[in-house]
Amino acid sequence: MIPPMPSAPASLPRIDVYTIRLFIAVAEQGSIARAAEKENIAASALSRRLSDLEHALRAPLMVRSARGIELTQAGQHLFDGARDIEQDLNRLVQEVWSISGAVVGTVRLFANPSAIVGFLPERLRQFSDAYPEVSVELVEHRSRDVVRACLDDRADVGVAVAMDVSRGLDSWRFASDPLIVLLPAGHPLEARKQLRFLAVVEAGLVAVQAGGALDQLLREQAAAAKVPFKPKVSVESFDAACRMVEAGLGVAIVPASAATAFAGTERFLRCELDEPWAPRELRLYSLQKQPRPRAVEALIDVLRS
Repeated sequence: MIPPMPSAPASLPRIDVYTIRLFIAVAEQGSIARAAEKENIAASALSRRLSDLEHALRAPLMVRSARGIELTQAGQHLFDGARDIEQDLNRLVQEVWSISGAVVGTVRLFANPSAIVGFLPERLRQFSDAYPEVSVELVEHRSRDVVRACLDDRADVGVAVAMDVSRGLDSWRFASDPLIVLLPAGHPLEARKQLRFLAVVEAGLVAVQAGGALDQLLREQAAAAKVPFKPKVSVESFDAACRMVEAGLGVAIVPASAATAFAGTERFLRCELDEPWAPRELRLYSLQKQPRPRAVEALIDVLRS
């Protein structure tokens, strides 16, 4: 015998936005305790809100166990829709603030590592002083991922290496950040004012961020020069690359901003990279929107200055 279907409610259940936010946090954290800590609420109070939500929707949303929580099919469906609802609500609030003339809210800023260490701290401090009611969520990514996040509307503003991008993005100059050669003190090449790429490769290269924009550029130049690209050591960050150079494990091609941040002592030597592709520009990117939230426009204006 087929059990009867539950009757549809006469009216939509009353579900507040805060409870939806808590449900999303639990689903993302996989634990009521971790979600409660993240959202600064007692675990018992959060659990009670989840039970009330399940009662209102007349459906079990989670399976609780000692290992955490697991979403039911209904819970997964709610989670997928709830994230869209939260994004739409945030966007609506931003639009209302823009119409009212207030410069408040949150701006999602994605940036590549050299922009973060070399340029953003001071400019973000300037922005914070001018617009104290705006918070900036800064996320570090490689340049191509920054641009992709802007295209996908996961980032309001991006800072990345200049590149060809979709017509759907606006772009502005941000800063000049040329590539230089970083040597350890006492290196045989220290007397030279300039170095060509082939000399750097022969000296033993410290590679940075495999698959990143700089790594791809160097591989392309090696292929064009018909020389093998075989770094002595590969690392994931500019500060790690500087440490490898300092220890005498090779030389590195890095942005000038990274050298300033991580190699500003007498244990390092800097040399100009004598190649036409050494000059490098960082640009701002943002998805074309009319109008943009005032907070986003304000951040773009400060970063362009």
